[in-house]
Amino acid sequence: MKKSNLLLVLLFGLLICQTSTAQESAKDVIRISDEKVRGSTSESLITMTIIRPTWKREMSMKSWSKGDDLSIILVTDPARDKGISFLKRNKELWNWQPSINRIIKMPPSMMMQSWMGSDFTNDDLVKESSILNDYTHEFLEEEKIGDRTCYVIKLIPKEDAPVVWGKIISWIDKKDYLQLKTEMYDEEGYLVNTMYGKEIKMLGGKLLPSILEIIPEEEDGHKTQVEYVKLSFDKPINDSFFSTKNLKRVR
Repeated sequence: MKKSNLLLVLLFGLLICQTSTAQESAKDVIRISDEKVRGSTSESLITMTIIRPTWKREMSMKSWSKGDDLSIILVTDPARDKGISFLKRNKELWNWQPSINRIIKMPPSMMMQSWMGSDFTNDDLVKESSILNDYTHEFLEEEKIGDRTCYVIKLIPKEDAPVVWGKIISWIDKKDYLQLKTEMYDEEGYLVNTMYGKEIKMLGGKLLPSILEIIPEEEDGHKTQVEYVKLSFDKPINDSFFSTKNLKRVR
């Protein structure tokens, strides 16, 4: 083989190796960031504020989760919504409505509807897709948000993956792997929502954004803020806690 051809082969192989490493590194950043906000279990006190051009509504909630597949959210305030609760088991979502004494299993047709009147959807609770397994990950650049330098990573869904978004772009702090900004695009490439992580502080022994703010692109004056008032990780919770029976009586 001529030296020039050999050089081209070596350079091409090096390029493939570097590209593969970059993709793996981008996936590692997403994985570390995702694991940072989870733990094996979590318990939290949350305040959600729904903001509209002419009004504002605040709700208080408790939340329990175990891994990726089990969670319960209980509304504790205001009085008219107190006792409403939601159960996620794997890819399914149930809702307990005390006012009608019924547990409702959410059908797939309701997954993209607003959750409790906010800018989140029922699908955001279920999170049917895996941010690690259902997307490819690619570094785009580095960019500062405030005084923190962030990786900017593009996530593209794999073929036939059960995803809602056509593309996700995520800004993750290089030092502490904090999720500081996420843009979510539809299948045609239009920006739908932007989520920000704000007010960084120690929560449950971890440095995390204490406020998540989601802003829809085409709804002027609309946004929803979720503030973690208290958060703890890795306390034992039995799987049986996450049952439709317990959904009615959790407090």
